[in-house]
Amino acid sequence: MSTSTWTSALWATEDFRAELCSFVTAAVGIPDRLELVALRPWSAVWRATAGGRSSYAKQNCPGQAHEARLITRLAQVAPDHVVPVLAADPDRDLLLTADLGPTVHARGGADDPATWARIAADAADLQRRLVGAVDDLHLTVLAPADATTYVADAVGRLAALAADDPRRLASEVAILLEALLPTVERWSDQVEDLDLPLTLLHNDLHAENVVLAPDGGLRFFDFGDAVVGDPLAGLYVPLAMAQECLDLPADHPTLWRVADAALEVWSDLATPAALRAALPAALQLGRVARVESWRRCVATMTRAERVDFGSAPAAHLASLLDPPPLGGAA
Repeated sequence: MSTSTWTSALWATEDFRAELCSFVTAAVGIPDRLELVALRPWSAVWRATAGGRSSYAKQNCPGQAHEARLITRLAQVAPDHVVPVLAADPDRDLLLTADLGPTVHARGGADDPATWARIAADAADLQRRLVGAVDDLHLTVLAPADATTYVADAVGRLAALAADDPRRLASEVAILLEALLPTVERWSDQVEDLDLPLTLLHNDLHAENVVLAPDGGLRFFDFGDAVVGDPLAGLYVPLAMAQECLDLPADHPTLWRVADAALEVWSDLATPAALRAALPAALQLGRVARVESWRRCVATMTRAERVDFGSAPAAHLASLLDPPPLGGAA
């Protein structure tokens, strides 16, 4: 099966279901039940039950077809930070992981600031363990030094689309973003001055992508949006989601405590004051990572799917005009 044929329409076919059933059977036995629990343009997830135990099977769209390979590597480097892998086929991006129960969000943990601090710290620890191994991850690299060029190219590409294309960036927003490019360059310089190593960004890290393992540790999953970049940029999503879930103003001290839990992991490479000072700029670069993951997803969407989701890259690009999640100006 060529990756060029992976679409949401294919995932609903009997032929694909038979192929998936064969993949699951080889790992855990003939499933008593194989239930589709999520079907989106960017990925599909099934819950498989076999021998009284359940697991989750997943495949991503072509632009994000790195997850099976990636999480297999992460399970080797840091098995205490990711869900257990039961089977993986990198060539087809088929992944089967153990069912560890309800997510942190489903357990009510998203209402607890301490849980967000723990998520941030554990994610930073995972990043630190991967330093020096980013070439093995085979992911899109978004180095801070490349941010200005990336934004300029994205503005030009999306603004040039036809007026009726749902992916189009409005001309008035394009003008504002072009004027912002010197500021993007300044953000890049601020982050680069820290001289932190590039590493993994989960890029969609929130309480619904984390589970509590039987040993009490947190386990991350759903790495389809992952990229390689500046480690502090990886705090963009968890801080934004923590602010929303805890219903806090953007500059609340609780959000800084969440951030500090992650910054501590890097405090031997830069002073806490320097890390804090550069964090707002790094968070803005985190928005660029979200543009990239959405770009990969939209690329293979159908016309109908683009009506619903095609505007996402432009919307995330436009969010560069907003202040960082911690408030104030970066």
